[in-house]
Amino acid sequence: MTAKPVLNRAQFHVSAAQLRDLPYSRAEIAFAGRSNAGKSSAINLLTRKNRLAFTSKTPGRTQLINFFALDVDTYLVDLPGYGYAKVPPEVKAKWETLLSRYLQERAALAGMVLIMDARHPLTPLDRQMLDWFLPTGKPVHILLSKSDKLSNSEKSLTLRRVKQELAAYQGVTVQLFSSLSRLGADDAADLIEGWLARALADPPAVESAR
Repeated sequence: MTAKPVLNRAQFHVSAAQLRDLPYSRAEIAFAGRSNAGKSSAINLLTRKNRLAFTSKTPGRTQLINFFALDVDTYLVDLPGYGYAKVPPEVKAKWETLLSRYLQERAALAGMVLIMDARHPLTPLDRQMLDWFLPTGKPVHILLSKSDKLSNSEKSLTLRRVKQELAAYQGVTVQLFSSLSRLGADDAADLIEGWLARALADPPAVESAR
C-alpha cells in the first residue's frame, strides 16, 4: 500500500519555465492564485516551512512553475501568480499559455488549490482558472485567504455568497483560510493529503513526463 504523503516533508525540487522542463510525476497538487492573494504564505503554513515558497513584496515577480517534492515523484506545485497589471503584455501572454496548458494537459495533476483574497473573491481571472481546469474533471478547493481581516459576520456572508456563486460548478469546494491565524489550515491539509493518497492509489493511465 502506498504511504500517505505528508505535507511537512516538502522540499524544493526544481523550477520550470516551459512545459518541456517539467519533471516526471506520479501525483501532484497545484496551487494557483492572483498575485498577492496569499498563495506563498498558504503553502508555507500548510507545509510548516516558513520559507519554502518565497513571498515577494513585488507582485508578479515569480514567473516559474516551482515544484516541491513530498515523496518520490510526488509534488506540490506553486504556479506563477496572475493578474498583476504592471506585467508586460508579452509576459502576461506567456504566463497564460503556460498556465492554461499545464492545467489542461498535466496528467499527474490530481487537483488544484485556488487561493482567493476573501475580501475580493471570484475575480474574472479566478473564474478563468476554473474554466481552464474544471473540464478535466479533477477537483478544485478554494481557500478564501486573509479571512482574519474580516469580522465574523463578514466571514459568514462571504463564504455563503461564494458558495452560492459556485453552485453551478461541479467539483469545487471552498473554505475560509488565514495564514496569520491558521484558520482552516488543518482542514485544508487533510483535504490535500487525501487527494494525493487517492491519486497515488489510482494513478493516471498515462503518467506525466511533461
